[in-house]
Amino acid sequence: MFKRVFKQVSLGVALSAAVFAVQAADVTGAGASFPYPIYAKWASDYKAATNSAVNYQSIGSGGGQQQIIAKTVDFGASDDPMKAADLEKHGLLQFPAVIGGTVAVVNIDGVEPGKLKLSGKVLADIFLGKIKKWDDAAIKALNPDVKLPAADIIVVHRSDGSGTTFGWTNYLSKVSPDWKSQVGEGKAVKWPTGQGGKGNEGVAAYVGQLKNSIGYVEYAYAKQNKLAWTQLQNKDGKFVQPEQKAFAAAAANADWKSAPGMGVVLTDEPGADSWPVTAATFILIHKSQDKPVQGKAVLDFFDWTFKNGAKSAEAMDYVPLPEAVTKEIRAAWGEVKSADGKAVWK
Repeated sequence: MFKRVFKQVSLGVALSAAVFAVQAADVTGAGASFPYPIYAKWASDYKAATNSAVNYQSIGSGGGQQQIIAKTVDFGASDDPMKAADLEKHGLLQFPAVIGGTVAVVNIDGVEPGKLKLSGKVLADIFLGKIKKWDDAAIKALNPDVKLPAADIIVVHRSDGSGTTFGWTNYLSKVSPDWKSQVGEGKAVKWPTGQGGKGNEGVAAYVGQLKNSIGYVEYAYAKQNKLAWTQLQNKDGKFVQPEQKAFAAAAANADWKSAPGMGVVLTDEPGADSWPVTAATFILIHKSQDKPVQGKAVLDFFDWTFKNGAKSAEAMDYVPLPEAVTKEIRAAWGEVKSADGKAVWK
């Protein structure tokens, strides 16, 4: 009887330890909605391959930065790269994970995806509230063959702190002096006109519901929600479609090494094929790990995505990071250490 009880207790302890080991490999992250579609795909594939779970919440880049600073998640995600001083202040390591593109999306009867053409100046004037009608002369001049209604333009923007908004307003600030002086750039700005939706999900939903609306979302959201994206005129004066090769062209000359925390901004890049609102999205993790097992699990996950996630990223119109960049990232992971000073990932 004693032996049987002892065996049962021993087995229970062993099972508890095994369950703990599996749970310890599970991690939580939160932040940018821009990369959520590919992070969700990667997490699903990673779970199938390793039985380790990555639970990621799409709450916006501002929320992601706040939660990793507060240590309520194992990693944060942001499309707005943190400045060197802020990374130092909070003891954070930052590295890029994937590249994508932000697109203007519209809901206009008869206007199909990729049909409408907009320039940076016209786009800025729409979001400034200066251009109020779809049949405005400035829009018609770019689209002589498109039937445009004499309808009010409904502007949809983000209501939350958003890295997508940072990239969007950074771009508008580069192409429009009026936007730069009147609104500027940031994860959150004082919008001159329009209504707000939470996350890329919220903006996509509003544009899908509201006739004659325009908003901005990561390209995967436009495709998933069957929204009509627009062409944009790039820095070289060429009208381009949002697609993987255009995002890759914008990122081709990125100088990752010189940017603090590898925080490269890829808006309004030169090149005939470049998409003008391209962006990298970034991961934030504490350099000093209170929970080194969790810290290692985060890095294991992104190591796996760099090795195995390129095809799924490309299938969803994201751009995987070049191998030379992932090599630099892995080298930087040596800065993530446990309390005894040992690197958590090798």
